[in-house]
Amino acid sequence: MSYRKTLSLLAALLAMSSTDSLAQAKGGGTGFTPGYTGLGPVIGLGGINGANLAIGGRFEHAIKDLPSMGNGILGFGIDVNYYSYSTGVLSNHASWSYMPIGFSANYHIRLDDREWDPFVGLGLGYEIVSVSGFGSASSGLYLIARAGARYFFSPNMAVQADVGAGAATLSLGLIFKI
Repeated sequence: MSYRKTLSLLAALLAMSSTDSLAQAKGGGTGFTPGYTGLGPVIGLGGINGANLAIGGRFEHAIKDLPSMGNGILGFGIDVNYYSYSTGVLSNHASWSYMPIGFSANYHIRLDDREWDPFVGLGLGYEIVSVSGFGSASSGLYLIARAGARYFFSPNMAVQADVGAGAATLSLGLIFKI
């Protein structure tokens, strides 16, 4: 499947989930609790390998409470992103495109204020690389390490920001409960 078809499919899935979530939003956040499942688009800034902007999506499911670990919550996440960059001129032109697909375990810190959801995560991903022109690169595994937070401004919708290593240095997104 081509990158454009994959991104189009991802956009269609996000649009379907966001329409339902927007219709159900009534204000006030219930936060990240066991059983929660979220999906949404993200924009990555400060890219790796010279990329300026990454686009993609995040999915996460809250698996269970962790009473022996500060009463936090364990979540499992999947990230799919895309970014590209080019260099050179005319005959010395090269371009690279990357599609990182990552899986992470995330520890969510339980707060009394359920609208805020701070988290840290570790994981592993596989980056699919395509090169045209004189450059070279290869697909391979990469480490995911991040810290971030969500703010639920309705029971079904949150904004998210995280920093760390993965597809981008800073990722910003809108997450919808599905």
